[in-house]
Amino acid sequence: MSPRKRATELTEVEQILGPEDASLLDIVDNLLNKGVVLSGDITIALAEVDLVYARISLVLAAVDRVLPGEDTEFLERQHARHALREARRRSRV
Repeated sequence: MSPRKRATELTEVEQILGPEDASLLDIVDNLLNKGVVLSGDITIALAEVDLVYARISLVLAAVDRVLPGEDTEFLERQHARHALREARRRSRV
């Protein structure tokens, strides 16, 4: 394949990740920034009789993408949530 033709035709993976070489860290960072959804089905059967069926969906994303207004410091976040729970508890009484 000539370099000129290669530059115009990108594969689907290159369109998502970019045409440059990427390390595993770059790929994981890109996936977490954009978010990934993993879906699957689990069936537990005995003697060809389905006993348990579960559909699982897992969302993987960076925390700042899911909770953009959330404080990054763990202790401050924990104190803010505790204060919110206390305020809700007091308002119910």
